[in-house]
Amino acid sequence: MTRNILVERRGAVLEVTINRPKANAIDMETSRELGETFLAFRDDPELRVAIITGAGEKFFCPGWDLKAAAEGEAPDADYGPGGFGGLQELPRMNKPVIAAVNGICCGGGLELALSADIILAAEHASFALPEIRSGTVADAATLKLPKRVPYHVAMELLLTGRWFDVDEAQRFGLVNRILPAAELMEAARALADELASGPPLVFAAIKEIAREAEDMKFQDGMNRITRAQFPTVETLYASEDQKEGARAFAEKRDPVWKGR
Repeated sequence: MTRNILVERRGAVLEVTINRPKANAIDMETSRELGETFLAFRDDPELRVAIITGAGEKFFCPGWDLKAAAEGEAPDADYGPGGFGGLQELPRMNKPVIAAVNGICCGGGLELALSADIILAAEHASFALPEIRSGTVADAATLKLPKRVPYHVAMELLLTGRWFDVDEAQRFGLVNRILPAAELMEAARALADELASGPPLVFAAIKEIAREAEDMKFQDGMNRITRAQFPTVETLYASEDQKEGARAFAEKRDPVWKGR
């Protein structure tokens, strides 16, 4: 049972909402709940896509609960499966995750959003990595951000901790789409439904290749594919879905994906 998050299963889509008034900050308990939830999502064959968002209209997530930190919670505590926020270190997460950023998204909250595959944001959303002001390092963002945006942009944001709005985030390439707040979840659900109707084994292969080959040279990555060193690719190539895709194309009809 979860205390700090809301979980709703909608067909093949799982909606996860951080629900900790007033700001949706994440303490150790919340992180563990998120980790267990995303672990169950990963391992449930009936679920294909997840949405992560925050309750209310002001905060997506400000990251680590500094009140909990002031009371002694350590930055290197056991935050459960997937590490802080439940996503960024969860192994074999081969299903699409959409972040619907509904407000302030900073610190570990931005790191959580960066762990998603697609980021939709409300027009009033704002972002920052202000860890320097609390005497700590945005460790996951320091690893991820220079790979998502130009190096000098990443370093400015990390070293200054300054705030930036949703338009600037989109210019950096951090946000896929900007939406009016009232339309954010509708758009996230429509996108999730579109992905849920797609080929899950193909999505799994895309995610594994992109994740595992991120730091490889192109030819090294291709060699791993041709030498059958990506399990999801081998599963795909031996699957009913792969044959169904070819048949559906030849027969000029929509494929029926079974995930096997």
